[in-house]
Amino acid sequence: MAFDGRLLSGISALAAVVEAGSFVRAADSLGLTQSGVSRAVARLEARLGVRLFDRTPRAITLTEEGRRFYDGVMPHLTGIEERAAEASGGATAVRGRLRVNADAAFGHTVLAPRLAGFMVRHPEIELELVVRDRIGDLVAEGFDIALRFGEPEPSGLNSKLLLETRVLTCAAPDYVARRGRPQHPDDLMTLMNACW
Repeated sequence: MAFDGRLLSGISALAAVVEAGSFVRAADSLGLTQSGVSRAVARLEARLGVRLFDRTPRAITLTEEGRRFYDGVMPHLTGIEERAAEASGGATAVRGRLRVNADAAFGHTVLAPRLAGFMVRHPEIELELVVRDRIGDLVAEGFDIALRFGEPEPSGLNSKLLLETRVLTCAAPDYVARRGRPQHPDDLMTLMNACW
């Protein structure tokens, strides 16, 4: 017997009738008319070649064949519903392994204080944070992302500006008294070289 969408529609109608106990309540739960549910069940019965329900004015019950069929297909229908829920949740849920290469200063001052909250919001993430001064070969080392200060070096990697910030350079008053106040970052290198 070839599968088609009407077969699944008939099984859904069958399940709704069994769970609701009537065609009227099943129609309400499915958002259909009572005649629409009756037709779906009738098509399923014709397709299977068996009567699924015994109908009386007071009650509706599964036949023996109907009970066997229902008991056999319900685990599969439940599995389909669960997989559909997982798939739709998968569009928003974040899961898997994330390997991050971060600049030491950024890793310690910006990322570290936020990691606990991130892990609470995304418990299915397996995070590996590598904090180091050099970027290295991201692809060869299996990194998913790198977070760095400054202009990126030309490469085949995609880069995006996440934020702009200022860098403050501070000096102890006695340092400034002894060496003078640098006017440019290059002056620090000159002063450091003079110290060696």
